[in-house]
Amino acid sequence: MTAPATVERPHREWDPLPRRRLARRVPGLFAIRAPISPVARWALAVLSVAVPLAAWQVGSVLVDGRPDFLPSPAEAWAAGAEMARSGVLWTDAWATMARVLQGFGLAVLVSVPLGILMGSFRAAQSALEPVIGLLRYLPASAFIPLLIIWLGLGEPSKIALLFIGTIFFNTLMTADAVRQVPIALIDVSYTLGARRGEVLRKVIVPGALPGMLDAIRVNAAAAWNFVVVAELIASESGLGYRIVRAQRFNQIDRIFAVLVVIAVIGLAIDLLLRLTRDRVGRWV
Repeated sequence: MTAPATVERPHREWDPLPRRRLARRVPGLFAIRAPISPVARWALAVLSVAVPLAAWQVGSVLVDGRPDFLPSPAEAWAAGAEMARSGVLWTDAWATMARVLQGFGLAVLVSVPLGILMGSFRAAQSALEPVIGLLRYLPASAFIPLLIIWLGLGEPSKIALLFIGTIFFNTLMTADAVRQVPIALIDVSYTLGARRGEVLRKVIVPGALPGMLDAIRVNAAAAWNFVVVAELIASESGLGYRIVRAQRFNQIDRIFAVLVVIAVIGLAIDLLLRLTRDRVGRWV
């Protein structure tokens, strides 16, 4: 028998690869995830506040110094100092913080256990995720008429609005944080003789705690938005109420002062939660 003849394939000429220029050295400030010096970090932090303040000052000058349209930072500061001396600013700030602590605190107490269940057990995820995923797309502000009808104009309706506006998102974000715990840690725990409850308490919850605190940080900002919206309607105290009252008398400088107070309190809460996350989740 003769060997089959081999078929010669035509030789293909490949185009030469394009030659790329050597990448230029990128300064440390613009390198991806590169550390920067403490001096640069503080300088950038100061600029992040100074630039908006300068733009605010320039804008107030461009409108011919009309405090009834856009007051300057100094005028807003003077209005805030006046409200602080009279005591109304502290009263309103505490009223708003108390509502956030009650409404968002209740949402955290409910959403964290639900998120742990959804992230740990597929059965809980299948039973709860569809309905929670559906409800989270309902705007919380749309519940205001119903809450007024059901709970009246007092504090319960405002606390319920905060609860509805944050519980669904915090539940899903907590479940995502729990699912980020490596499955290898869970398998090793079972191999070493741990039981289901011990795995939940000693592996899953500590491993997901930093992510859960990050979820609380994000949704705390949403809680501040909702509490101001709640106080804009039929309220007798709070920072949102103070904004509406200032609007009635065309006191724009007071509105800006209250907005600055809201931003400062929100930033303080965010920093506190961030420091707590870094401390309790240092080993992660």
